[in-house]
Amino acid sequence: MTTPRTLSLSVLAAATAVVTMAGPALACPPGGDDETRTSEPAVQQDVVSHQIRSVPLPPSAAVKGVRLAATLPDAKGAISLGFLTYGHRTVMYVSGTFGLKTYDVTDPAAPKALGALSMPGMWETEDTEADPRRKLVFMARDPRAFGGNTHTGESGIYIVSLADPAKPVQQAYEKVPAGHTTSCVDGCRYLWTGGPARADWMPADWGGRPVWVTDVQDPRRPRTFPQPIELGRDDGKTDYVHDIQVDATGVTWASGAGGVRGYWTQGRHWDPVRRTTRVARAWDPVPYAGGGVSETAAPSRFMHNSFRPVGSTADEAPGHGDLVYITEEAFNPGCADDGRLVIASLRGSYDGEGWRSTPEEPFRLRTVGTWSVAGQEGSRTDTDDCSAHYFDVHHDLLAQSFYTQGTRLLDVRDPAHPKQVAYYRPADAMSWAPYWHAGYLYVADNNRGIDILRPEVH
Repeated sequence: MTTPRTLSLSVLAAATAVVTMAGPALACPPGGDDETRTSEPAVQQDVVSHQIRSVPLPPSAAVKGVRLAATLPDAKGAISLGFLTYGHRTVMYVSGTFGLKTYDVTDPAAPKALGALSMPGMWETEDTEADPRRKLVFMARDPRAFGGNTHTGESGIYIVSLADPAKPVQQAYEKVPAGHTTSCVDGCRYLWTGGPARADWMPADWGGRPVWVTDVQDPRRPRTFPQPIELGRDDGKTDYVHDIQVDATGVTWASGAGGVRGYWTQGRHWDPVRRTTRVARAWDPVPYAGGGVSETAAPSRFMHNSFRPVGSTADEAPGHGDLVYITEEAFNPGCADDGRLVIASLRGSYDGEGWRSTPEEPFRLRTVGTWSVAGQEGSRTDTDDCSAHYFDVHHDLLAQSFYTQGTRLLDVRDPAHPKQVAYYRPADAMSWAPYWHAGYLYVADNNRGIDILRPEVH
């Protein structure tokens, strides 16, 4: 087994030509790249014990098929959340521009605030994940955090212990060349960290940052491999990897500019690119399937996140392994051309086609179905902010965030024709990501905090 070496940014930077041209447009609003502040954040532990009371639904909200069970307005700035179990107790962790907060949600409709790790100025902590066994939370530091920018800002990973969920404790911080999202692979023994736009010192022909792998088997001494992976993903061009998801079979899916590609990160597998059977490692994964998404389905081809249902549990969506659900994130004038949900087939991509794609001979996954919030019941007509964002699937219901267009519930029993069956759109919505838990839908809303919804559709 190769032992990872600690990454030296100065060495890596010196070996790479420094360029001054700006990176590509940001994938996730709001904010600009050029605001700079030199001071580091004051990271401190806060302990709170009061119970948060629910807030009535604003009268101007557009709602169908759900009811509001509770709201956590003290979590304003929320971007992501997740759940950890402690015996019979369930704890929710929430990350956002404030840092990290924890709540007891053993009663899912009556959360109680527990503690916080204050990190004012964090950006954006999308898709924050945790190790359920070691009770560790991994928070990505985007280079725009604390007043930085994508050209020169520092990025990395904070490792936070929730051994006592009322007292979050930072165990380590690791500088990494990427930092928009960081995700567990191989049971959280390793992290894959990607995005955002390229830094000035990175190769000029990169469209964005690929993936760096960090060994977190010793969480107090994380070690990052010096060489990135998931290169050449955009028809041969190295580009922005935005999000990582691991399906129930252990295949790790990388979404970003140029499409979605899946990898084995452990075990022996046939490598369709190298044309040999070999052992997959987190830092040397074996290609599995995937590729670009058709421009007619997703004109921007910036695929924000994905999910492959494999039919292994009762909570899985239809598909049984050959379908992949993908979010396109794009912001264009008018709603009609903004990012949408794409359901694509993986058939025809299992022989490495997505790794051989070029502009001259492009490979694209076959589109099965698409869905856009534009013109749908419950939608606002006075905003251009209609892009799709994170989603979560439970049985045959897919819940998806659409920023100011709120949270939408889609029936995906017929993947070729997703159908809206419920929605929740407060007038002040900035829906970032929904999460199913214990029959409820928890919505991380950057304006409102956390809204806890009780769906009334099945």
